[in-house]
Amino acid sequence: MTRTKTMAWVGGALYLLAVGLLVGGAPRASGTVHGVGALLAASLLVGVVRRVPLLALAMALFGATAVVVGPTGSARASLSASYQGEFLSYLAVDLVVGLIVATCARRASIVAVTGSLIVQLLVISGFSHGDNLTVNIVIALLATAAACMGGLLSRERREHALALRSQEVAEAVIAERLRIARELHDMVAHSIGIIAIQAGAASQVIRTRPTEAGEALRAIEVTSRETLSGLRRTLVALRQADPGAPASGNGAALAPSPGLADIDRLVAATADAGVRVDVRRSGEERALPADVDLSAFRIVQEALTNVVRHAGTGRCRVLIDYGDEELSVEVVDDGRGANGNGADHGLGLGLGLGLVGMRERVALLYGDFSAGPRPEGGFRVTARLPLPEPAGVPVEAR
Repeated sequence: MTRTKTMAWVGGALYLLAVGLLVGGAPRASGTVHGVGALLAASLLVGVVRRVPLLALAMALFGATAVVVGPTGSARASLSASYQGEFLSYLAVDLVVGLIVATCARRASIVAVTGSLIVQLLVISGFSHGDNLTVNIVIALLATAAACMGGLLSRERREHALALRSQEVAEAVIAERLRIARELHDMVAHSIGIIAIQAGAASQVIRTRPTEAGEALRAIEVTSRETLSGLRRTLVALRQADPGAPASGNGAALAPSPGLADIDRLVAATADAGVRVDVRRSGEERALPADVDLSAFRIVQEALTNVVRHAGTGRCRVLIDYGDEELSVEVVDDGRGANGNGADHGLGLGLGLGLVGMRERVALLYGDFSAGPRPEGGFRVTARLPLPEPAGVPVEAR
C-alpha cells in the first residue's frame, strides 16, 4: 500500500516536471507538439487519479492551462485563429472528468465537470475572438459532454453488473434455503410419522402387552436418535459453510448423505411402524450421482411416510429400475387413504408439502414425476430421474 502511494505521488511530480519542460524548454515548438506532449504526460497521473481523483483533475487542469497560455509569439497567434493543437492537452482533462463521473459520488462529479468547464471557457475566451470563440466554446462543451456520457455509461454498466451479481447471490441463497427446507421436511416428516405410529401403538398395549409396548418405545428411541443425528449433521454442515463460525467442539465427522443403499434401513423402520415394504430392483445397479441418489432416497422416504400415515394398509411395494438412461422409482400401495380414497396422500406434516417437495426434487433434476390414486385402488408415486451412461453390473429383478 505504501509503495503504491509513493509511486502515485512520484508520477504526479513527474507530470509537473514534464509540463515545465514543455512550457520552458520548447517555447518555439508548434501548438500541436505542446498539446500532444501534455496529453502523453498526463499518463503519469494514473496513480493520483486512482487515489485522489479531484486532485488529479486539478493537476491536469493546471498542466493543460500552462501548456496553452505558456508559449508566446506564434503559438498565441495560432490560438487566436482556431481551436489549435495546444488544446489537445485538455483531452486529458476530459478523460479525468469522465473517470470521476464513472467512479465518484454525484457531488464530486458535479464539482469536476463545473470546474473543468469554467477553466476551459476562461482560457478559450482569452485567446479566441469572433466566430472562432463560438466554435471553440462549442468544441469544448461537446468534448466535456462526451466525457460525461462515457462516464455515465461506464457507471451504469458497473451498477448493472453489481445488481446482477447481487441477484445471483440472492437466488443462490434462496435455492439453498429451499434445499435445506426439503431435507429437513423429508427427514422430520418421516421420523415424526414413525414416532407417532409407535407411540399410539405403545399407549394402547402398555397395560395388556408390555413386551410389545417396550418394542414400540425402543423403536421410538432409535428413530429419535437417528433423526437427531441427521439434524446434527445438517447443522454442523451449515456452521462449517460459514467461515466465521467457530469450529465444532465435539469434532463430529460429517456422515455421507443417504442414498438407495440405505433403503433397507428405511424399510426396517417402516416395518416397525406396521407397514411391510416389498422392495424390487431391476436393471444395472451402479453408483449414481449424489444428487440423484439422495433425491431417489428422499422420494421413497416421503412416499413411505405417507403410506404409514394415510394409506390405512399394512403393505406396499417399492420398485427401483436402473434403466440405461434414467432411474425409475415407484411406490405403490393398495390402501384407502385417510378419507377412504387416498386423497390425503402426500400431505407431509399436514402442510401439503410432501408431494410438492418430491415434485421439486424431480424438477431440479429435469425428470418426470407423477402421483395419484390408482383405478384399482390405492396410490402410486412415480419418479423418473435422468442418469449418466451406465457403468455397473446387472442386477436380477427380485
